[in-house]
Amino acid sequence: METKAFSEVLIRWYHTNKRDLPWRKTKDPYKIWLSEVILQQTRVAQGLPYYEKFVENYPTVKTLASADEQEVLRLWQGLGYYSRARNMHTTAKIVVQDFGGKFPDTYEGLLKLKGIGPYTAAAIASFAFDEKVAVVDGNVFRVLARFLGVETDISSHEAKKVFGELANKLISEESPSIYNQAIMEFGAIHCTPANPDCMFCVFADLCVAKAKGMQAILPIKSKKTKVRNRFFDYFVIEQNGSFLMHQRPEGDIWTGLNDFYLIENEERLSELDEINNDFLAEVLSKAIIKNSSESIKHILSHQRIEARFWHVVLNDEVAIPAGYAFYSLDEVENLPKPILIEKYIKSSAFSSEK
Repeated sequence: METKAFSEVLIRWYHTNKRDLPWRKTKDPYKIWLSEVILQQTRVAQGLPYYEKFVENYPTVKTLASADEQEVLRLWQGLGYYSRARNMHTTAKIVVQDFGGKFPDTYEGLLKLKGIGPYTAAAIASFAFDEKVAVVDGNVFRVLARFLGVETDISSHEAKKVFGELANKLISEESPSIYNQAIMEFGAIHCTPANPDCMFCVFADLCVAKAKGMQAILPIKSKKTKVRNRFFDYFVIEQNGSFLMHQRPEGDIWTGLNDFYLIENEERLSELDEINNDFLAEVLSKAIIKNSSESIKHILSHQRIEARFWHVVLNDEVAIPAGYAFYSLDEVENLPKPILIEKYIKSSAFSSEK
């Protein structure tokens, strides 16, 4: 199939099958950028409500730049990969401070912004400014690998060059923005990772993967990230109806979010008599243990967490560690928190003991 024919068929498919999504109805680079950041590693169904909340609360890049980081993280809560929210906030400040609140209108200009890489720059340049530059995301890797029978490992350094050249060769001259959206949509809802709809595919007669029965093999991705197992004992320390919490530091998961006093264990959850911690020893000597949760499993992309919550009520004053403070329940609910903490607070194990 000729390059032009491929793009024309794909665009026709898109006009018939595309989902009705708000960021496809705007040329505002801020809103397009916002949608791309939210949808990184997030499904559309999950990301859409967050996009709508962010647009409502921060309708312009200037309002996002002037927001408090804790407010941004609270709005992001539940999406995971919180570094995306922090980086997004930082980039918004750069756009306002260094570019007068206006995004650069070219791919090369957008790449100069800290926090915007080749994929996001291509998406903004294409969707907002109609620049002829191809987007290459996971969906595009998959569609091109299957259609053309490309066996280059997509986790390799070579893949970025190979697939980038193919994508830019196939992109529509007349409608680069629509083409980019079309190929991404085709990969998202038709040429899916599992069970692609090959029987009713517009490229069924020309797809190399279908002809060779390689749909389940392509694209090839050899590298697998090792999953780290972690064991958390959280101590929900209550005093006069307030709860001890702190903001997590940089260098680990959930940077900038708030959680309870934590003991992390090497191999398994601890029993109370196994914990050697001076602060907890003092707390437990002046407290009543009201409740302990069952073991709760929480799965992240590269980490598997097993956690338990000990709800203790202090009867006397203790010297609290640096960085910690007591918060009322209303304040706790308004703090940005890991979803693991949020779920516990909403659970019967916590609510029945308040």
